[in-house]
Amino acid sequence: MFNNLLSFWKGKDFLSNVLEEFSQMLSDAQSMFSCVCRKLIHNEDIAGLEDAVYDADKKINELQRNIRKKIVQHLSLRPSVDISACLLLMSVVKDAERLGDYCKNLFEVVQLLEKPIDQKRYQDLFDKMDQDILELFEITKKAFIESDQNTASMSWHYESRIAKRCDKIIQNLAKSNISVNEAVCFALIARYFKRITAHLANTATSVILPLDELDYFDERKKDE
Repeated sequence: MFNNLLSFWKGKDFLSNVLEEFSQMLSDAQSMFSCVCRKLIHNEDIAGLEDAVYDADKKINELQRNIRKKIVQHLSLRPSVDISACLLLMSVVKDAERLGDYCKNLFEVVQLLEKPIDQKRYQDLFDKMDQDILELFEITKKAFIESDQNTASMSWHYESRIAKRCDKIIQNLAKSNISVNEAVCFALIARYFKRITAHLANTATSVILPLDELDYFDERKKDE
């Protein structure tokens, strides 16, 4: 799918500008995720973290609006353009915008905690899931920006493994005897990790899925 877009707009300022802004959205979300996890999981003191998180989320939202505006303007000037490719871009920028929202939600878990996370309990539940998600950010950027189908396929395995683990964590928490505050916060982390992973996988797999199957990569994988 995206190979068609690359060939259609190869060398055009429109495509290079859009891809640059979209790459920035992913990078900003990745930076948000990394900083929030350092505070949330490892209780690191990061000066000005709250302002940085909310400012980054606003920047991601602005980039989304800029990209959408450029797509609409491009279509109005060139009605014969590949509309399917434009719809694909509209879809993935929404995924990137949601990444910012969920990273912001993760920061809000920090504010809900009555005390710093028990790191041993976190590791028992999540192992190194935050590091896996950071790897998935890199996979997603490479897959989409370079239209790398092999890399895009890797995202399926990450998403499947992380999603199953998050579901299991919530099941275990429902049967645990830890404090309500800790259980709720861990459950929220699992939920947000799962959603961040899904939006990354949506973006990566847009390289290899037809337009009508975007956001349904998990169903396609089951059928293969």
